[in-house]
Amino acid sequence: MALTVEMVTFDCVDPEKLASWWAEQFGGTSHALAPGEFITVNLADGPRLAFQRVSDPTPGKNRLHLDFGAADVDAEVSRLTAAGATELDRQKFGDAFRWVVLADPDGNVFCVGGQ
Repeated sequence: MALTVEMVTFDCVDPEKLASWWAEQFGGTSHALAPGEFITVNLADGPRLAFQRVSDPTPGKNRLHLDFGAADVDAEVSRLTAAGATELDRQKFGDAFRWVVLADPDGNVFCVGGQ
């Protein structure tokens, strides 16, 4: 296959602020490719995250979201909410798998799951 996942890009109002928040959560480093307009976050594992300024963010539910795994889901959700994320919902498939739906400080939805 010729394609690789290079980057996941967020539309947002303040790319520097949101990139800093995500970099802090994952121990990544921010790089302003176009200061105030387009910021990337390099992660040790996984694709880069990018944050681009838009004047009118998409209203309503995200059509795409990130899913993260954690050995201790509750501890990770507590850490993320203390850092400014908002818990939106909790779901599970029987006893096999559960996840928590969160939103970052800009309202972008993501999930943290595990057993």
